[in-house]
Amino acid sequence: MSSMNDVHSDVATTSSAQQRPLSGFGIARALGKNALLALPPQAFDEDFITRRFLGRRQIILNRPAGIHHILVEHTENYRRTRPTIRILRPLLGTGLLLSEGDDWKYQRRTLAPAFAARTIPMLAHHIAKAAATVISKLSVGDKRPVDLLAEMQFLALEIAGRSMFSVATERYGAAMRRMITTYAGHLGRPSLLDFLLPRTIPSPRDIARRRVRRRWVDLIGQIIAERTAIGPSSDLFDLLSTARDPETGTGFSGEQLLDQVATMIIAGHETTGVALFWALYLIAITPDVQERIAAEVENLDFSPGAAAEALPKLIYTRAVVQETLRLYPPVFSVIRQARDADSADGVEIPADAIVMISPWVLHRHRRLWARPEIFDPSRFLPGAQPPERCTYLPFGVGPRVCIGGQFALTEATLVLGSMVRAFQIERADNEPVTPFAMVTTQPDHPLLFWLHRRRGDASR
Repeated sequence: MSSMNDVHSDVATTSSAQQRPLSGFGIARALGKNALLALPPQAFDEDFITRRFLGRRQIILNRPAGIHHILVEHTENYRRTRPTIRILRPLLGTGLLLSEGDDWKYQRRTLAPAFAARTIPMLAHHIAKAAATVISKLSVGDKRPVDLLAEMQFLALEIAGRSMFSVATERYGAAMRRMITTYAGHLGRPSLLDFLLPRTIPSPRDIARRRVRRRWVDLIGQIIAERTAIGPSSDLFDLLSTARDPETGTGFSGEQLLDQVATMIIAGHETTGVALFWALYLIAITPDVQERIAAEVENLDFSPGAAAEALPKLIYTRAVVQETLRLYPPVFSVIRQARDADSADGVEIPADAIVMISPWVLHRHRRLWARPEIFDPSRFLPGAQPPERCTYLPFGVGPRVCIGGQFALTEATLVLGSMVRAFQIERADNEPVTPFAMVTTQPDHPLLFWLHRRRGDASR
């Protein structure tokens, strides 16, 4: 395909094929199979949808002011749900993502300096170094098609490892990736018991998750021990291990540090890797977009020492990443449960109701976006009308906005620019792709691509 207007056939709204309303058990089954199948078609047109889900009211909320009310103004009234905690805690522990109340505030204050803008040059150095290694490897094997999802997940894990520990992840990367992938494919899927059982009563899956937790803690502990033995270095581990709460002067205990490291590695590589895949997929089917990136990056230096200086010049490349995050947000939904009854911009929310705020729906909502099914990076170029508040949430919004959002955007922009500078990217087949949402939004099957080396690329 050569024009942006042709992409709508490849950007499918998965739930549009679903016609009958799902029962509560039907919603639970869909969430365990492909969470996008649990979204009713009318959600892409309406301000909110109310339905029953296993004895509770569930509200799919698309009203921007109501979303602002919940995620920005009244966050204390909305907690993470029991299934979310059951599924994520074995890998993330009580790190920033799953902490609540004063504990969350303490962690956020302590972590914030490590993700300040001044750390971007350091992170850009690690990103560029890891990207150059992967591009060099891919350049050697350009006689066969490449599974870019696997490659980008590996690259994102390598970047997370280098940024966190200043070292490549050859020793532990395969074990980490295998454990995360295996967990997401089975134990990371919600079961009916995850929704029905009180948190104090373990299900068979909970027992299996605890076993994974022990192995995961052992693995991260080994990595931390080896990194600690190295001594001071220019990486996130240095910043996290020496971080102090500006109010109390206290730092993280050993267990807290382990959970923060685990959270940053998993959240940082899983979401960015899949976002990079979708960006490469989209530019592979829109050659005009790809060639515009190629023109922008042709004379830029992506070496580790110069990557930070190249970043502000990647204006169009960054817009492509932002539009990719609109169409394929890695975090496809934010789920909260109301502690007390509330009203969010006129939408009544009973106590204990489940509120779903879905970037997948918001970013494709027909009342909130012009031609939402079209891949159009110009939406995010300088001078374009910015999205309405709380209609574009790839990193969330409010106090709990993703602390690593700017790092992720920096990583995706630099890697996309580096890949296009090195390769002309084409799909190896035209088989239709269905987005599949479980932990993140992925393709339903591996996709293969041809990588043709570009002439004059300085990396060769």
